[in-house]
Amino acid sequence: MWNDILDKAKVGMEKSLENLRREFATIRTGRATPALLDTIKVDYYGNPTPLKQLASITAPQPNLLLVRVWDKTAVKDVEKAILKSELGLTPQVEGEVVKIVIPPLSEERREELVKVVRRMAENCRIAIRAHRRDARETIEKRKKAGEIPEDDARRLEKELQKLTDEYIEKVDELLEEKEKEIKEV
Repeated sequence: MWNDILDKAKVGMEKSLENLRREFATIRTGRATPALLDTIKVDYYGNPTPLKQLASITAPQPNLLLVRVWDKTAVKDVEKAILKSELGLTPQVEGEVVKIVIPPLSEERREELVKVVRRMAENCRIAIRAHRRDARETIEKRKKAGEIPEDDARRLEKELQKLTDEYIEKVDELLEEKEKEIKEV
């Protein structure tokens, strides 16, 4: 009956979780993945353009990315954008193909990355709890207005807490996976 409150909270929590997945995909783990270059924008005819709109990106080997630029005139711009990114990667240009060898991570860098992903996960947990808080406030307002009976409000809050716990658990699972991936040599 009042499931719209829970549905809205669930949609918000799901968006937070999806955002965390996207953020995790951009973290370099010593393994080549095309998602690593998702955040790179290339100055293409004066417009910042996402790299994946200018080239196909593949990972033929665990430590190699190949970027096939469709417009040969943009190869130098692509190389420059990769060098300027904070990923610490060095591209090598061969014709219209840009090769990027992913160097192995040092132990220090692995520890830094673990801290970064933990901070990202905590931000996601905070966002999930904010959705819970908003839903609780809505339940409280409707209860005071007499739209929701007391016992239904309590039931809704219990379901909301259960939903929140599920999403926090999903964040913890994603974090555990990513940490394991980062620490893997």
